[in-house]
Amino acid sequence: MAPHRLLSVISQILQTIGIALILTLILLIAPAIAQKEIPASVVLDGREIFQISPSGEYTATERAELVNSLLQEAVQEDQPVQIEIEQRNGLPTIRLNDRHLMTVTDRDAPLGRTPEEQARELTRRLRDAVQQAQQQRTAEFLRWAGTIAVGVVAIATLLHWGLGEFWQRSLRPSLAAILPQPNADEDETIEHPQALNLLVNLLLAIARTGVWLGATLYITNLFPLTRQWGYRIFNSLIASFTSPIITLGQSSYSVTDLLVLAFMLLGLIVFTKMATDLLKSRILQMTGVNRGAQEAVAVIIRYAMLFIGSLVVLQIWGLDISSLAILVSALGVGIGFGLQDIAKNFGSGLVLVFERPIQVGDFIEVGEFQGNVERIGARSTLIRTLDQISIIVPNSRFLEQEVINWSHDNPVSRIHLPVGVAYGSDIEAVRSALLESARNHPKILSTPQPQVFFKEFGDSSLNFELLVWTAEPSKQVVIKSDLYFRMEALLRQNQVDIPFPQRDLHLQVDHLPLKLSPKMEQMVQQWLERSQL
Repeated sequence: MAPHRLLSVISQILQTIGIALILTLILLIAPAIAQKEIPASVVLDGREIFQISPSGEYTATERAELVNSLLQEAVQEDQPVQIEIEQRNGLPTIRLNDRHLMTVTDRDAPLGRTPEEQARELTRRLRDAVQQAQQQRTAEFLRWAGTIAVGVVAIATLLHWGLGEFWQRSLRPSLAAILPQPNADEDETIEHPQALNLLVNLLLAIARTGVWLGATLYITNLFPLTRQWGYRIFNSLIASFTSPIITLGQSSYSVTDLLVLAFMLLGLIVFTKMATDLLKSRILQMTGVNRGAQEAVAVIIRYAMLFIGSLVVLQIWGLDISSLAILVSALGVGIGFGLQDIAKNFGSGLVLVFERPIQVGDFIEVGEFQGNVERIGARSTLIRTLDQISIIVPNSRFLEQEVINWSHDNPVSRIHLPVGVAYGSDIEAVRSALLESARNHPKILSTPQPQVFFKEFGDSSLNFELLVWTAEPSKQVVIKSDLYFRMEALLRQNQVDIPFPQRDLHLQVDHLPLKLSPKMEQMVQQWLERSQL
């Protein structure tokens, strides 16, 4: 095996193993993440201070909302804020202006830290956050932030203008030098300037949008009120992706869960495709079976892997398969009304794979199309015509209409080549010439032998037919062309004419509606006689 081919095989194997490991890792980690209790954030003026966990009958969200509301009330007041720690029921309790703020439990403390140590750390963070929030509400800070905001807008405006100048003076000439130039000798018109303008304008729009987006985010983060609204909008977007939107059985699933599940199923599809491609190209080829059998085995294995893998993914992710009964029922109704064609083509694809009336590599004729079967998919079959054009044919068409399979079971087939010769020709010479044209042709089989049949006495010719056998029916167009070239040369050597249709025209001048003079009638009669010679 060549070194580059060996490297290709090793690369395919490593890619397949890598995807399998990633899928396994996701399947092992995802349930643990889904079952883990998610803490809630304590936020002041749109800035996260710390996170707390559930405690007793209170959820993390309920505890965080209570702390957030008390902190917001405290910073709105002009009086100083007092934050202290006291012990209650053996646990440290943080008090805000002599009001209970929160009790620090073992679940709030990270690994290796006691609740008392965690309470002191949280108290320090709360004091710093409250002091900063009160300071940012002063008139002096608001004037400073306003000045900074004006400066940021000015800088963004300058960058907006500068990017346009840079794009026009530096980037456009650089791209024009990199892109291929149109050939002046070619007749086709290449719209090079339009494509370059579109590319430059698109890149410029993306850069300017990034500048203004960054400026907006920076200005929003300067003021407490705008920072709060930005944090709320961001949380609303996150909640829209994490809130349950569908319930199956006892479990609820959000958009994020569905996206992760879709990603896992997509990874399963990619993995099965790579595995079956590796099976076809590296294992089944060594067995010596034909291409159609290899494709059938690969398709069956891929469908089996997809079905079993989908069940495993859904079960490990926590989805009860029995809860899909309603979904399957709705899918059945959908198939009955709108997806029946897809279901019919999918079922036809399974019939084609198992019954194998056509196989990959067969030369077939369906309707007006002739070509080799390149792929039999779940819904359609790909046919590559002799002109190297890909035709996508629905699978159901192969079961509902007549299909000519030149390669089915035995690829040996007979080709008919009709030919007509002029009346009066030596028919034995015609027979010898036709048989001689088929002799020693590399695509024509010597057994069965070529035959010549005298078909009929035609209107203008004696009609014969040469019948030859070939094991390569996909080459019949080339074979017919070669044989007709040979026929014409041999028939010309034997002085045998190939006629064209002839028609005699007889005019009765006595029945013309106009009365001609005797001299005119004589001229017409002479012209007709000369035209018949």
